[in-house]
Amino acid sequence: MGEYSKALSSYEKSLAIRKIALPSNHPNLATSYNNIALLYDNMGEYSKALSSLERSLEIFKTALPPNHPLLATSYNNIDVVYYNMGEYSKALSSYEKSLEIRKIALLPNHPLLATSYNNIASVYDDMGEYSKALSSLERSLEIRKMALPPNHPDFAQSYNNIAMVYDNMGEYSKALSSYERSLEISKIALPLNHPDLATSYNNIGMVYSHMGEYSKALSSLDRSLEILRKSLPSTRPHLVLVKRNIENLRNRF
Repeated sequence: MGEYSKALSSYEKSLAIRKIALPSNHPNLATSYNNIALLYDNMGEYSKALSSLERSLEIFKTALPPNHPLLATSYNNIDVVYYNMGEYSKALSSYEKSLEIRKIALLPNHPLLATSYNNIASVYDDMGEYSKALSSLERSLEIRKMALPPNHPDFAQSYNNIAMVYDNMGEYSKALSSYERSLEISKIALPLNHPDLATSYNNIGMVYSHMGEYSKALSSLDRSLEILRKSLPSTRPHLVLVKRNIENLRNRF
């Protein structure tokens, strides 16, 4: 928390200087408010984060054309805070505004469009609207296929997110297929001991567990733990989670 306080103090000093030196609708003022907001979001001070983001958005609306990409970014940042607050309908509304602007401002295969669809899907998934989540994730994947090389890490993220929705739906075979596709890409795109590989093995292990294939589940979870032990301190939450998953699984035997 001390580091956040120092950063906040610096951002506020920067804002104070910019208020004196710049016109009231200068984009750099909006940037300052945005930086302060992101810090408040990380601190869990969501109402303060929203207040700063709304001030940033007001300035951008005055200073920029109506379909400028920075407006889309502003709406996106507001979405993130609402999402963190669990206010999914408000998050969805802002994500959709961000997407509308990006559709006008960017090329149809721009990676940020894929990000927008991915974000919308996350909200639908948390709302239990799984078919809508899958539709958005598939649109995101289509754009990434046009925009990115075939083994880009973003593809691993896409397949992982699709798998998570299928997992939540109880469609474990489809979830497993997508998790395995994600893992294949991560193996090519990432170092052998990257934590994302451990996440993939953990996810695969949990699906096998849901399917009652406990030996396969344990094998995947052990592989996940092996990678995490090489890449993370023993106290990291992810490593602790995998250990707990293994312990719970062993108790079922």
